[in-house]
Amino acid sequence: MTADESELRELRASVRDFMAAKSPEEAVRKHMESEPRFDTAVWAQAADQLRLPGLALPEEYGGDGFGMVELGVVLEEMGRALLCAPFFATVVLAAQALLASGDEEACARHLPGIAAGRTTATLAVAEDEGFWDPALITARAVPDGDGAWTLSGRKCFVIDGTTADLLLVMARTVAGPTLFAVDRRAAGVAAESMETLDATRAMARLAFDAVPATLVGPEGAGGRIMTKVLDLASVALAAEQAGGARRCLEMSADYARVRHQFGRPIGAFQAVKHKCADMLVQVELAEASSREASRLAAEDSPDFPVAAAVAHACCSRAYLAVAMENIQVHGGIGFTWEHPAHLYFRRAKSSQLLFGGPAVYHERLLDRLGI
Repeated sequence: MTADESELRELRASVRDFMAAKSPEEAVRKHMESEPRFDTAVWAQAADQLRLPGLALPEEYGGDGFGMVELGVVLEEMGRALLCAPFFATVVLAAQALLASGDEEACARHLPGIAAGRTTATLAVAEDEGFWDPALITARAVPDGDGAWTLSGRKCFVIDGTTADLLLVMARTVAGPTLFAVDRRAAGVAAESMETLDATRAMARLAFDAVPATLVGPEGAGGRIMTKVLDLASVALAAEQAGGARRCLEMSADYARVRHQFGRPIGAFQAVKHKCADMLVQVELAEASSREASRLAAEDSPDFPVAAAVAHACCSRAYLAVAMENIQVHGGIGFTWEHPAHLYFRRAKSSQLLFGGPAVYHERLLDRLGI
């Protein structure tokens, strides 16, 4: 199911109004310094009033049956507002990993709770080095009789890892990388918050000591699952980055109109005009690449994997560049803790590095192109 243009505009307006009311700068600053780093009441409202967690999940699992185009609109608005919430970890990473696994029993067990907003979840793949390549993982799972498994190892950079109800963990078996479901409250699970550049996106270290785990999907299918999940997650992240970049541009343009120097607005000076024009080019390119990739994902096009890698590269570069220029346009005030410009810069930089950084995502683009 795909929404038409008028429905997409209504969705954007509704989500933007919700973000303006629930995620102003004061709320972002409050949540980034608290535990948990989101407001559970706001999360419940997002699920009950707007049905956001289930927007892009299949109807048979309690979702609304929409796709990446609609999800992209939501993520643009969340990125614009720097929303502190478990949406990306739960709806993008965990839910898409469950769907990619093809395990109908696991999907029926977990997705209805995710769609209703009752269950939060995350995907734990990266370890100490921060790589999302399942071939590099060292966490191990061994059978424990009667179809049960026990899992041991460490994971790092797990988004919302200290608060998620469900942990989907990539671990190695004799058949290769394999996906497992783990209850975060199970005996043997230790979760520790990480101090990172971007405090608006909570990350954690997880340690597993012979933890009971449930197999999700076929044993050894972790590589196939992660290929699909990373393509979808890259597009979702690109939408979030495009929304943040657009907000940085708006902040710069607004400030350039009201800040006067030498008797006139600084926006009248050619140097500032050029900065804003360059920012606009970057933002338009980011939005175009992100939205095109979302459209191809919704159409299940064979061109989608390449478009996803392109969107990831374009939006990562654009957001970081625009966030840096936003600080420059604001001058001295832009460097202060009190101004929100640094919050967007921190999100831009951390998002650029989330799935491995420029070298990794450029290599992923070459791989998708068959080079």
